[in-house]
Amino acid sequence: MELLLVIGIIGVLAAMVIIAINPNKQLAQARDAKRRADVNAILNAVYQYAIDHQGILPSGIPSGTTPKQICVTKAASCNGGVDLDVLTGSYIVAMPTDPHAPVNGTGTDYFIMHDSDGRLTISAPLTEQSSEISTTR
Repeated sequence: MELLLVIGIIGVLAAMVIIAINPNKQLAQARDAKRRADVNAILNAVYQYAIDHQGILPSGIPSGTTPKQICVTKAASCNGGVDLDVLTGSYIVAMPTDPHAPVNGTGTDYFIMHDSDGRLTISAPLTEQSSEISTTR
């Protein structure tokens, strides 16, 4: 009887610890941290490219208010997306992809846009803990 009581108490304590730790929340926070790092890495690579090319941004970056998805490195097809392969190698090892992006897809699930004020915005709309991760410079 005492053994069953001890096992029951241990089970309740274990359940409380698992609820307090909340592994799903921890994993979602880790994925969002990766998204923030990826967005900053892409933005830094684009700006480094522009510095090395007299202020000219890579071709295909849309101007206006509608961002386009960035294609994966060496994508088979990049229909409707922005091909930033000119950045790979010298400015970034490979185009990072969102943790939930399809493995065999052609898009990174990161978006890029150049607005009328000359600011460049990279965004990650598939966040889990916040509304959207976006960096503008």
